[in-house]
Amino acid sequence: MEIQNKTTSLWSNFFKLNMPQIRAFHMSWFAFFLCFFAWFGIAPLMAVVRDELSLTKEQVGWSIIASVAMTALARLAIGWLCGQFGPRLTYTWLLIVGSLPVMGIGFAHDFQTFLIFRLLIGVIGASFVITQYHTSIMFASNVVGTANATSAGWGNLGGGVTQLVMPMVFGLFVTALGLSEAVGWRASMVVAGMVCFFTGIAYYRLTQDAPDGNFKELRAAGKMPSTKKTNGDFWVACRDYRVWALFVIYGACFGMELTINNIAALYFIDYFGLGLAAAGMMAASFGLMNLFARTLGGLSGDRFGAKWGLRGRVTWLFLVLFCEGIALMLFSQMTALAIALPSLIAFSLFVQMSEGATFSVVPFVNKKALGAVAGIVGAGGNAGAVAAGFLFKGEMEWPTALLVLGGLVTLCSFLAFTIRFDTETETEAQVEFEEATQRKKLHSDVLTEQIVELEPVSNA
Repeated sequence: MEIQNKTTSLWSNFFKLNMPQIRAFHMSWFAFFLCFFAWFGIAPLMAVVRDELSLTKEQVGWSIIASVAMTALARLAIGWLCGQFGPRLTYTWLLIVGSLPVMGIGFAHDFQTFLIFRLLIGVIGASFVITQYHTSIMFASNVVGTANATSAGWGNLGGGVTQLVMPMVFGLFVTALGLSEAVGWRASMVVAGMVCFFTGIAYYRLTQDAPDGNFKELRAAGKMPSTKKTNGDFWVACRDYRVWALFVIYGACFGMELTINNIAALYFIDYFGLGLAAAGMMAASFGLMNLFARTLGGLSGDRFGAKWGLRGRVTWLFLVLFCEGIALMLFSQMTALAIALPSLIAFSLFVQMSEGATFSVVPFVNKKALGAVAGIVGAGGNAGAVAAGFLFKGEMEWPTALLVLGGLVTLCSFLAFTIRFDTETETEAQVEFEEATQRKKLHSDVLTEQIVELEPVSNA
């Protein structure tokens, strides 16, 4: 039973906030942006935290692992919750509950308490799954890759903005208000948590689950399957090998983005001798590419899909993931800042396009279990980051660890060729794409006719 009345256009409707699809798009990317901001808000301040709590290299490594470990489990659960209760209620409670450990980390007084709060903060990273789920049921197949990639990319932008803004907020508390550095980083995290809390309330008031209403009402009207059917779909998704191939692939792209978000500021401080603010600016350049790079990946996935079907989407995924691995290996060998920064930006371009390309494929794997598929694949990103984190807690030098990761990403790119679709699914996707394109063209023609009819009035 398909969700009806998905919109066929994003950009032409971009400012039409009376449309529930567009409100969901804007609220979902903004909520994810704030979650990402809070999730990695402590990363650019780790040099201060490391000194205050006297953390060793191994303890810093464990904090990197903790920050993404809980998210993998949360993403698995959150996909099921979306199918059960709808993205509106799921996002609302995730934002409200997730804001508590963000503020609570201000009470950390040693490595153990810091690690616990860092682990719990990772729960808000599950917001990604809700964002992708919500846009997937609001946008038609001709534009779903673009909508998914843009909402996720602008959300991921929070990972870059936090590298730039959190040192400024910290500086405001320390310089302008005269607080100590120990109080300054804690107060900065309280601010980030409070913003998430109030955004949760806004999400509840401003969005709805689907174009025609909330899941509860749609199920009561017989327009959606029961929650028992949703439970069965989850296990169907778990038995699909393609879901697990995408799980690994997403670990090879989003997992690398999470890893760089965690280590970038410290990397530039320790290996290039930069100060806190300058290192934050360098690290921010990586995340700020999300402004357009992930959208480009999803948009290109839609274009490849229009020309070569679902196989075209998979081929595009292989190409950008392969280039990502090569770019990461190149960055790992850079020793001069003047060339390290451009190589980091090139890597950022490919890693984020790979993420967009992945979720231009996800909506077509199993539409009846979309929440489960999105949750499992999304968890793969964090599983990849957890695995990568172990390379940064031992004796291995960080440039060597990045070189190893680049090689592994390159190998993982070939998994894309294992993702196959049967003829029936390919045909169904092509028909849906053509129908959505036709509806978009019809809507555009109607608007053109209305404008033509109004022209004599305006000329008069």
